[in-house]
Amino acid sequence: MKVEVFSHRDGRGWSIPAFPALDGNQTLVLVFGGARKVESLPLDTLVSGYPHAHVMGCSTAGEILGQSIVDDSLAVAICRFDGTPLRSSSKRLESAMDSFLVGTSIAQELLAADLRGVFVLSDGTKVNGSELVRGLNRVLPPEVLVTGGLAGDGDRFTKTWVLDHGKPTRGCVSAIGFYGDRIVFGHGSKGGWDVFGPERIVTRSWGNVLFEIDGLSALDLYKRYLGDLASGLPANALLFPLRLRRKKTDTRGLVRTILSIDEKVSSMTFAGDIPEGSLVQFMRANPDRLVDGAAEAARSSRNKQESAQESLAIAISCVGRRLVLAERAEEEIEAVGGALPASQLIGFYSYGELSPCSDERCDLHNQTMTLTTLSET
Repeated sequence: MKVEVFSHRDGRGWSIPAFPALDGNQTLVLVFGGARKVESLPLDTLVSGYPHAHVMGCSTAGEILGQSIVDDSLAVAICRFDGTPLRSSSKRLESAMDSFLVGTSIAQELLAADLRGVFVLSDGTKVNGSELVRGLNRVLPPEVLVTGGLAGDGDRFTKTWVLDHGKPTRGCVSAIGFYGDRIVFGHGSKGGWDVFGPERIVTRSWGNVLFEIDGLSALDLYKRYLGDLASGLPANALLFPLRLRRKKTDTRGLVRTILSIDEKVSSMTFAGDIPEGSLVQFMRANPDRLVDGAAEAARSSRNKQESAQESLAIAISCVGRRLVLAERAEEEIEAVGGALPASQLIGFYSYGELSPCSDERCDLHNQTMTLTTLSET
């Protein structure tokens, strides 16, 4: 396995003199870029430079390369596997209602007896991430690891893209499957947020659209908690996500964050489902705990690949973490790099993260640092 990472920045060009000569049908090209780079000559040049490779990528709320965070750049990883066959699939979403069927369709295309893992990138504004994951999990066996993330658009929440056959495309979900016995995965996903206020019951919702909590307008309740920050919705909602428990017996909560609001019907749309009858609680940031959570996620992924000679670490962190950490955001990236000193690090800030919790099935998360490590034996 051979890994190279590099970048392109406006005014500076490529960070390397020539693209690595690693093209082939067992090569993965990962590209994370600014949402406004839809029309990008450097992106076209990169894609055309690897005609036989599997090219994946998406727009971001910030690109991660090494221990740096950059906006409106292209962060690139080229990973050529020695003994791991790859297969890719992509589907279009007309609306969030297609999410489950798109998940099942992609999983069916990738399913095989020797499938070991799937990495997924999805449009960040038109998808219901919970339903996408439910579709993937419906088809794929429990032993197949599924990780990935939802594309970003800075703090604008308007348009995101995912590469489909090398072209930035709205409403797209793409995935790549890894096959055979030589691939080694590691994964970790941690938050670091604190809950506050009472736990409340969702009394009216539809999929990922929330209308009422405890019989009251959820949007009005949210605005009351945000106070003066309510004028900055939906972006400021990233500072106060919801902790979700589907039932009282759940010991583990999921984090949900807002994608958009509708003042006319007093609703909030989340990246994943908010089922009626579930329990929700407001959360707020603790910067030190966010950084510690990133380091813990990295250590969890390292434990499963620490013997690898060469490895790639893909970091997907929620845009809300970046907004909260502000000038301290690079601290969480440095914490990840410190826990994975032997890995080449690439990633992006997202609108949602896909990962198992511990050894459970994949689920949609918000406001986490999620790590996927790839290596070969």
